[in-house]
Amino acid sequence: MSDLMLRMLVAMQRRTDDRGQTAVEYLGIIAVVVAIVLAVTGTSIGSAILDKIMAQINKIV
Repeated sequence: MSDLMLRMLVAMQRRTDDRGQTAVEYLGIIAVVVAIVLAVTGTSIGSAILDKIMAQINKIV
């Protein structure tokens, strides 16, 4: 096997190994977002944020 073919084979192998990593990272991001949303909606912080947003919207209108 030539040196060029060996390099190409190794490069192709590296690309295929990273394929599943992106899905796991996206799943982790989604889990963090869901945890934040649940924390905000399950506490009084969510209603406080909503009140502040509504107050700013009323100022603009």
